[in-house]
Amino acid sequence: MIVREAKLLNGTKSQYQAIDDAIKTAQFIRNKAVRYWIDNQNVGKADLYKLCKDLAKEFSFAHALNSAARQASAERAWASISNFYTRCKKGEKKKGYPKFKKHCRSVEYKVSGWKLSDDGMSIVFTDGFKIGSLSLYCNKETREDLLRLKINRVRVVRRADGYYAQFCFDADRKEVGQYTGNVVGLDLGLKYFTKDQNDNAVSYPQFLRKSERRLKKAQKRLSKKFVKGKKPQSNNYHKARNRCGRVHLKIQRQRKDWAIKTARCVVHSNDVVVYEDLKIANMVKNHHLAKSISDVSWYQFTQWLDYYGKIWDKAVVAVPPNYTSQDCSSCGHRVKKSLSTRTHSCPRCKVEICRDTNAAINILKKGMKVLGVEWQSNSTSGQEESGSIERKLGEKTTSTIDEQSDIASGLLRTKN
Repeated sequence: MIVREAKLLNGTKSQYQAIDDAIKTAQFIRNKAVRYWIDNQNVGKADLYKLCKDLAKEFSFAHALNSAARQASAERAWASISNFYTRCKKGEKKKGYPKFKKHCRSVEYKVSGWKLSDDGMSIVFTDGFKIGSLSLYCNKETREDLLRLKINRVRVVRRADGYYAQFCFDADRKEVGQYTGNVVGLDLGLKYFTKDQNDNAVSYPQFLRKSERRLKKAQKRLSKKFVKGKKPQSNNYHKARNRCGRVHLKIQRQRKDWAIKTARCVVHSNDVVVYEDLKIANMVKNHHLAKSISDVSWYQFTQWLDYYGKIWDKAVVAVPPNYTSQDCSSCGHRVKKSLSTRTHSCPRCKVEICRDTNAAINILKKGMKVLGVEWQSNSTSGQEESGSIERKLGEKTTSTIDEQSDIASGLLRTKN
């Protein structure tokens, strides 16, 4: 499924208010479905669909929402319930019990409740809220997909800077990649965003740190306009809240744009990409580094690495980070060191290199073993060997191990 986004423009105040009412109704149905599941036993997805009909008969505002949109809201509730069941079966520590949504920002339509114009320049919402026609502002690629591909769902999203329509197309994105025969192992860090086995480092722009002064100013102005129990929420309070939200939104978009461009360059330049699968939820428990870890957004970067690996049919492998910084990349001797120690000095083989470079070499070796290829530090050449033992260590790849192994080994032999 391909998702494209367009901004909804040229609407009146009443139209945008109607969108807000539709979003609130979708939230109401979703919360009612969760409540119904809590109060009754053996509730399934079909029972939640029946509940949508009953709510439409009981509440006039629920009847105004399109029937497919009501079902989509029930599906959201069922997704949280089924995920809860899955985590319980796996015995995970955090079960994630379904909760009620307090601030919902989107409503989702299926194949009905909306109609796209013939030229793809506007969209009309035809349900009981009478949102009407709104202009679509998007790039050329999105416009072509609107006229060419089949639209499965339309999601209306409210953000701090306006309203957006997300179109879900029934298609798979596949492109022909350019194969170079290069392999890379990436060590993720804070001092350097990434560092590979060749000591090439990429620094992170620190978008949150640069915008912290402006964000602090907006939050300070917001806090002065509302005091719980003493000062009500005025129009100026909501304006200040929107201004603060736009600052957060800009930081979010900068971070996402950086992750996409960096991941695209890495996958485009290499046929095999190996990175460490960090447990970020555990790392942010360190309150001295939590803000920097959240700002650097390793998870978003690795998600885009996997995405481009699937598009171009390239091997992208995630390996456990255990002892990658402590084990010597030359002889394998384990040298324990603290986070403040930035140089790896091996007492056995007398190798002295950067800590991050040493970790990147170990990460690359782990990933190449998963693919059944032995990596040599003096070149990118490799030879095939069995990778059956390493496959049991919990590494993740973007596709099956055997397919990626054939691709990697074949490309490396062609390069040499």
